[in-house]
Amino acid sequence: MADIRGEDHTASRRTGGRTAAIDRSDQDAPGGAHSATAIPDSLNIRVDLPPSPRPVMPDDEVAVAIDDVAVDPGGLVAGPTTTSVEVITPALAGASVRSGAHADPSPYGALLAADASRLRRERVSTDTGSHVAIVDVPADAATPAEIPETSESLTADRLIDLNRTTRPAPHGGFNRFVYEASLHLVNLGDSAKARAYKELSARIQRRFDGGARFVPVLTRKGGVGKTTITTLLGMALADARDDRIIAIDANPDRGTLAERVDRQTRETVRDVVTRASSIGGYTDFSAFVSRDETRLDILASDTDPTLSEAFNDDDYNVVAGLAARYYSLVLTDCGTGIVHSVMRATLQRADSIVIVSGGSVDEARLASETLTWLEANGFGELVRNAIVAINLATQGTHLVKVDEIEAHFQSRVREIVRIPYDPQLAAGSVVHWDELRPVTRHAARELAALVVEGLPVDRGGH
Repeated sequence: MADIRGEDHTASRRTGGRTAAIDRSDQDAPGGAHSATAIPDSLNIRVDLPPSPRPVMPDDEVAVAIDDVAVDPGGLVAGPTTTSVEVITPALAGASVRSGAHADPSPYGALLAADASRLRRERVSTDTGSHVAIVDVPADAATPAEIPETSESLTADRLIDLNRTTRPAPHGGFNRFVYEASLHLVNLGDSAKARAYKELSARIQRRFDGGARFVPVLTRKGGVGKTTITTLLGMALADARDDRIIAIDANPDRGTLAERVDRQTRETVRDVVTRASSIGGYTDFSAFVSRDETRLDILASDTDPTLSEAFNDDDYNVVAGLAARYYSLVLTDCGTGIVHSVMRATLQRADSIVIVSGGSVDEARLASETLTWLEANGFGELVRNAIVAINLATQGTHLVKVDEIEAHFQSRVREIVRIPYDPQLAAGSVVHWDELRPVTRHAARELAALVVEGLPVDRGGH
């Protein structure tokens, strides 16, 4: 007959994160019969409760809490002693004492005043609980300095309250028609096209401090429209800005920049160098330049082939130094090539550069080699800030993938602008800004805005 022994049975139940363990010893009845009324000898129940939450001090008690300071019993002196403690109440920042003013009856006045001083109370949580600590706030963080506004911040948009009488008349065909048809009672504001035009003008009109800015226009290959791009850039800048813009033809060979405007004088850069000592103001200097309808001044290069090579870097520095006195922006048509003596003097003064590329394979490759030459000769920063103007009026543009040319230059320079074909520019004669196609004027204005955005706003007294 089998020997049946008593066994311990343990039942475990988990409910709501709590665990109950029951130890039970059952006795078998004689003969193998189980006793239904058997009661366990021992019953053990274990309950696991979550840890009690860490006490958190409310925010309103942090400001008036007193720090817990440990006291060293060994430092106490036996016997009665008397110690005088001077209590200094920190003054509230910015408060002024007036005659007849009553004292603050609040017992927390000193603590609240400390919040306005350089000491700040903060609650810090550590392994032992939550404590209040006093944090020293730096002087600049406690009392931030206010930067005074300049006079340029007082703009008309900020000061004038626009209403039906002061709001300017809208620009744009339909909006203007509604304004006139309603006898100036309905003003829909500028059209989307007019707003975009004004936003682009605002980008071009950004102000500068600290002297003139120099922007050379260069390339290694002739015939890609470098002089055309210089003319368009200068006209776009002069048309939108109210300060003086000049374009200098620094081509050691005979340049044609002055032929893009109605020439009003036969003076050249050579005459400026020769009579530099007699130039005492803008009136004197203006006698050497020609001005177009956009107020762009152009200083012609030497027209005598026998003297063209004599224009060197020293001569350019003389002309550039005089131009910097009377103009805010100085554009330089650098001529063909980049290894002549004037180029280094031009690049040393440059704040940004414009690289001109044509739409053909060899023209794009030579423009990229120009960037490589600049990087190899210590002008890498100018390359990263450069703008490439792709002249689509050159031959072969319709045969190449201009998008691929643009993608190549995007990896090397800041921005790329496409200058579309325009019949007036293709003629190679005098350029009239108002007679250019709208798409051409827009591309030139976009180029001008990008150039201005890459120029330093303030560089000291350079």
